[in-house]
Amino acid sequence: MAKKNRSAPAKGLRGSKVGLALSLGSSALAVIRASKQVRRAKGSHDKLNTADAVAGMLPLITSAALVLRQLRGRRTRENGPETA
Repeated sequence: MAKKNRSAPAKGLRGSKVGLALSLGSSALAVIRASKQVRRAKGSHDKLNTADAVAGMLPLITSAALVLRQLRGRRTRENGPETA
């Protein structure tokens, strides 16, 4: 029996503005959640837990930055190059 491709509906959203906005929104929520985890870890004065929480935030911040770059690139392509 063949496996169903559960991500098939999302394929159309990958390059669209809506898809990028959803991706950015989910990344932002994940960063907020991770920052709360960092605050809790700092409050417990557990250095290892704090380091783990900070390390967990780094990929989230990177993914948000990549999505922002895609959005900016899209905007510049739509506006076209400016001529002086």
